[in-house]
Amino acid sequence: MSQLTEIRWHARAGQGAVTAAKLVADTALMQGAYIQAMPEYGPERNGAPLKAYTRVCSEPIEVHNTITNPAIVIVLDETLLDTVDVTEGLLPGGTVILNSEMSLACARERLGVANDVTVAVVDASKIALETIGRNVPNTPIVGALSKVTGLVPVDAVKQRLTIMFGKKFSQEMIDANLASVDRAYKEVELA
Repeated sequence: MSQLTEIRWHARAGQGAVTAAKLVADTALMQGAYIQAMPEYGPERNGAPLKAYTRVCSEPIEVHNTITNPAIVIVLDETLLDTVDVTEGLLPGGTVILNSEMSLACARERLGVANDVTVAVVDASKIALETIGRNVPNTPIVGALSKVTGLVPVDAVKQRLTIMFGKKFSQEMIDANLASVDRAYKEVELA
């Protein structure tokens, strides 16, 4: 039987959610999985809420719609909790990874999720600012995803990130992003 994992990403334009969704998909592809990664934009302006989606499966993926019942929800901007039901459709026993400095207990209460849902918190924005020099929390959150779910190995993420970013960025920027992945992998807390 195939194992299909669906991820829904919630972010604001400019935070790198679409790049992160693609990074996870491309990393899974390197591991021999079948993948899909797609964005869903609203108003195309910096700071506008957006969603992105990633599917990873051991067999060819036959569905091509948006993800309404994800196993994993990733929130790159906690201010979205005030306006978006980020846990809508989350599968029982699913996982929410939140970019925030709030405690796990506070995050669980704020999300209002059932006890069987895993909640993970990492201050990906702080990590991004301290390693990359910009509040673009996408690569740190992928490091947290690797640790929390095991969906993609962190070393494979870093390998794919190096290839993907090598076409656009300096080695210094690549190294900073690799450091952000490592830090989030180590610092993410879950319960």
